[in-house]
Amino acid sequence: MENFEGRIERLIDILVLKIPDVVAAILILFIGRYAVKLLLRIINSRFEKRNIDISIRGFVSSLLKFVLYALLILTVASTLGIQTTSFIAALSAFGLAVGLALQGSLSNFAGGVLILLFRPFEVGDYIDSQNGSSGTVEKIDLLYTTLKDANGIKIFSPNGTLANSVIKNFTKITARRFDIVVGIGYDDNIKVAKEVILNILHSEEFILKSPEPTVFVGSLGDSSVNLTVRGWITPDQFWDTNNSLQEKIKLAFDEKGISIPFPQTEMLIKNAPRDLEN
Repeated sequence: MENFEGRIERLIDILVLKIPDVVAAILILFIGRYAVKLLLRIINSRFEKRNIDISIRGFVSSLLKFVLYALLILTVASTLGIQTTSFIAALSAFGLAVGLALQGSLSNFAGGVLILLFRPFEVGDYIDSQNGSSGTVEKIDLLYTTLKDANGIKIFSPNGTLANSVIKNFTKITARRFDIVVGIGYDDNIKVAKEVILNILHSEEFILKSPEPTVFVGSLGDSSVNLTVRGWITPDQFWDTNNSLQEKIKLAFDEKGISIPFPQTEMLIKNAPRDLEN
């Protein structure tokens, strides 16, 4: 009985001695929580004023919240006299094990962070990347970017390979060049053909006047004189205008009697039999 009472007294003494530390830890916990919430509120307010992307806001806020609360918990534990060294070592070992197990996902995560920070493309942009992904960007997540190609197929591209590849952003440009090759017969008048094409180009609304569209002889083919039609179009009207131009050129050539020859091969037969010659 006396032994039990002695243990109770020692426990009470320890608790009395720990009261200042407990009070300090409680104060640190409440003040720290208020400080963390205030800091996060200020950061989110700054993000809204600067019109930062919502994806970046959520990611940065979540990351800061985790780091700040982890530091707060470690500070409270240290104030109570709890040894945090072993806890940090165990947490580091756990993080290393998880990192080794999720190397691919962490690579995609890092790629998503880079894409969200440096913004090589945004939602609604049409991109073409070296990893084989091309289409209109529908969504940018931390692990995958969702694209929609010309056939309406959704493509989920890993951010790791996407961030490390060469990306062509066709939406960011102010004008896009087109090159159309049109073949005419060797007996047709080149000047007339060029004039017909230029009239069509100058009448098109979405073809830019500067740089001025041009038509020139690109090559002398086996069966035709190949004219290269070159000009610049606003990006949003590129495909519609590019496709309609070819139809208009064909119809205009038909009206002017200009031929678009198909590939031909001349055959010369030597020492032919007499009946075939006749």
